[in-house]
Amino acid sequence: MSGPPAIGKTTVAKGLAKEFNLNYLSGGDILKELASQQGFSSTGDDWWDTEDGMKFLNQRKENSEFDKKVDEKLIKLFEKGDIVITSYTLPWLIDSGIKLWLNGTLENSAKRMRNRDNMKGSSALEVVSKRFNENKTIYKNLYNFEFGDDLSVFNKIIQTDGVSADQVLEIAKSAVRELL
Repeated sequence: MSGPPAIGKTTVAKGLAKEFNLNYLSGGDILKELASQQGFSSTGDDWWDTEDGMKFLNQRKENSEFDKKVDEKLIKLFEKGDIVITSYTLPWLIDSGIKLWLNGTLENSAKRMRNRDNMKGSSALEVVSKRFNENKTIYKNLYNFEFGDDLSVFNKIIQTDGVSADQVLEIAKSAVRELL
């Protein structure tokens, strides 16, 4: 499961894991473990949107080892099977599995972030845009793929704008059933 920041990946992935009796794992949680090892206090789902989260993002731009370690671990966990993983990179790094991309505008992501994290509108859009663009640069430099632009690796692209979280989850469940 992949898509822009704050698009609903975690919500949908957890719903799929429950529906199909699979384990759930967030690639971001593994990256936060590495941030914690670097002295960051990386707790909470919205940590990425904090000043500390942004500082860690800047460190990642300078040292790709963080991302490489996370991706190596995600690949190993994926290969064991029975898991739904949210990851910005994994769909481009593996050949098998069902790959879903949640698509939507950055404004939609910012709206979701505002509601989820109780943020101001302009702040949320700024954070979402920065995270999206920084990740795009990191993954282009690290793996030479176009995050958010090259969606050819995905089995299904789900539009989230104007659709409720429950509706997105139902679309994802249907897509997985069709692809199994």
